[in-house]
Amino acid sequence: MSCFSCSPRSRDLRRRRSNGAAASSKTLFRLVASIGYTEFDKKGVCPDPKNANKFTLRQMVVATSNFAEANLIGEGGFGRVYKGQLVCGQTVAIKQLKKTGMEGTHEFVVECLMLLLLHHPNLVSLIGYCAEGDQRILVYEHMAQGSLENHLFDLPPNSKPLDWSTRLKIATGAARGLQYLHEVKPPVIYRDLKSSNILLDNEFNPKLSDFGLAKLGPTGDSTHVSTRVMGTYGYCAPDYYMSGKLSVKSDVYSFGVVLLELITGRKAYDMSREEGERSLILWSRPFLNSRGYMHLADPLLNGCYPKRSLYQLAEVISLCLKEQPHMRPSMCDLTSALEHVVSQPNVASASSSKPRVRKNNSISLR
Repeated sequence: MSCFSCSPRSRDLRRRRSNGAAASSKTLFRLVASIGYTEFDKKGVCPDPKNANKFTLRQMVVATSNFAEANLIGEGGFGRVYKGQLVCGQTVAIKQLKKTGMEGTHEFVVECLMLLLLHHPNLVSLIGYCAEGDQRILVYEHMAQGSLENHLFDLPPNSKPLDWSTRLKIATGAARGLQYLHEVKPPVIYRDLKSSNILLDNEFNPKLSDFGLAKLGPTGDSTHVSTRVMGTYGYCAPDYYMSGKLSVKSDVYSFGVVLLELITGRKAYDMSREEGERSLILWSRPFLNSRGYMHLADPLLNGCYPKRSLYQLAEVISLCLKEQPHMRPSMCDLTSALEHVVSQPNVASASSSKPRVRKNNSISLR
């Protein structure tokens, strides 16, 4: 039986256990056992081991020219990302995780399992992994344009900022990817949506990446799962931060922050700014509440955007950032709203088109 059992509206991640496991996956599943990670088993989820390509450390060394600094394309708390080339000639991104003991191994295993289960045009593809000795390495498709963060903040001189239509394209694609995660069975809560985790290909099509903090969502009548608070400051929903209760609406809040970054060109939290302007949420709240949306537009756009489109997007952001999670729309409705905004002719009109929220929290744009 295949890894997915499809229905017209969603995909089911649950399946019966396979009697055999491909030899290339044995290391991965030994790691699962070693950390006692049973969440997948508890919810009847089992990835197809035949989708896991195991690389040797030697292959990773050759692909990156011994992890040469010249091939370094990203670095963060998780470790380092290198551009590499496999023997077959394929260009890939190779993420070498920091050696942080069991916690690092846990995130490595979760990311492997999630990406073996999940397949969508707006999710980055996992090509394989290396788990040799104390090395934990993930191999992804290479995204030529890097992350959204690289194109929004601290742009080098003479670089061209993203135009309005490209920003909308990225927002809509990211929404589709997040909607897919929320609609699989059981749902997947991303838990770490931010601009640095949205990668872009040559055509600026976005793909969500870095699933180390992802968590399987509630099933049955449950509305949330209780868990240790994880994520990135500035993007984390206040209800999750205060209570540890995680739901798909936690992702919706984070998505609202990313949308706000897209239209303002400001970071979610920026220590280089004056104290009152460091938090993007706090800085933008007066403009969102008073509908002074023109003050939110990124100066680098030079006014080259349809005012109607800006107003609509700002209204959508306001809904995403509601304090109460049940007041936030679903990703399905957000995707539909963004597709509606994208489909409109680019008429620079100051008149707003305010979304109407129906009783079931769906969005209707006028």
